[in-house]
Amino acid sequence: MSEWITGRNPVYEVLRSNRRLLHHLWVAQGASQQGRLEEIILLAKNRNIPIKFVKRSDLDGIDPHHQAVALSVGAYPYSDLEKIIQTAQDQGEPIFVLLLDQIQDPQNLGTLLRSAEAFGVHGIILPSARSASVTPAVVNASSGATEWLNIAQHNIAQAMDRFKEVGGWMVGLEDSPEAQEPQKLNLKGGIGLVVGSEGQGLRRLVREKCDLLMRLPMQGQIDSLNAAVAGSIALFLTRQARTSK
Repeated sequence: MSEWITGRNPVYEVLRSNRRLLHHLWVAQGASQQGRLEEIILLAKNRNIPIKFVKRSDLDGIDPHHQAVALSVGAYPYSDLEKIIQTAQDQGEPIFVLLLDQIQDPQNLGTLLRSAEAFGVHGIILPSARSASVTPAVVNASSGATEWLNIAQHNIAQAMDRFKEVGGWMVGLEDSPEAQEPQKLNLKGGIGLVVGSEGQGLRRLVREKCDLLMRLPMQGQIDSLNAAVAGSIALFLTRQARTSK
């Protein structure tokens, strides 16, 4: 199975991480080989990846937003729960994971993955079904952050139980009267941040398995944030709490 990754930042990160099978690189004829595109071509040459200069129309047929480059690669290499746990242990840190309960929109998933990579999570859990997966669109939306993350597909409730066994507290993100604001919660230790779907929020069983519920304080006229924005803010606040003295 192969797929096309397009866009200069996503292609660059796929090449730089070198986690996938790398087949061949297409570059638009006449494109200025400077900056990021120059770096992409150099990386491809260093990895002995065949480079072909093609008409822009050939790239348009793959993705109209190709930015003059497309990389043919193998399927995304998913991780697993134990590797995520081992990553935290190797870094000598309490576990920090993001569990996404049926996020459907690729743009939202990509945004959350980009935030998760920026704020140092050890891994992300996606459900095996009824959820967006790591597609080229998600790689693009994450600006290539997918290629540096441990992302596993697993039953969310079972993953929560496993992370609890290694000292993680499960914190569900929810705008409800029962939920507490971040400053009232202890987010310093092992944390699994659980974000629900765009429309339904947390499913009943997943919500019941949460040790704590967190809501973000808001003062404006709009009464809620979308899942990607809320999850990104919650990741930042959790990271901030973990690194504060």
